[in-house]
Amino acid sequence: MKYMLLMQFSGAFDEFPPIHTWQPEEIRAHIGHMGDLNAKLTAAGELVDGQGLGGPEQAKIVRAGEGGRPVVTEGPFAETKEFLAGYWVVDVESAERAVEIAALASAAPGPGGRPVNMPIEVHPVMSAPPQDM
Repeated sequence: MKYMLLMQFSGAFDEFPPIHTWQPEEIRAHIGHMGDLNAKLTAAGELVDGQGLGGPEQAKIVRAGEGGRPVVTEGPFAETKEFLAGYWVVDVESAERAVEIAALASAAPGPGGRPVNMPIEVHPVMSAPPQDM
C-alpha cells in the first residue's frame, strides 16, 4: 500500500531556529540524513518519490475564479504557523512500516546534531473510491 509522508515545520516550533540560520555543517548533516534515508528506501524498493519543498514565501494558493480562471494568492502567509517542508510517497507492506519510516525522517539532525523531531503526517494514498459508493 502507498502512503504519503508529509514533513511539517512550524514557525512556532522555537526549539530549533529556522534552517537558514543553521551552520553549513548542520545543514549538510540534515540533508545527508534525508539522502541516506532516501537511498535506503530506494534500495528496499519502498521509495516512490520524495522531495524537499520551497518555503512558504515561494508558495501560492490557487482557487478557481469566475469562469474557472485561476485566482492566485502570493506568499508569504503571515498567519501560517506551519508549512509543508517536504514529502515522501512510499510503497510498503503495512501502515506500521510507513510509521517507522516517518520516525526515521523525523529524527533528522538539527543544530548541534540534536534530532529535530519534526512532525511527519502519514496518509494512506487512496487508489480508488470504496466499492460501496
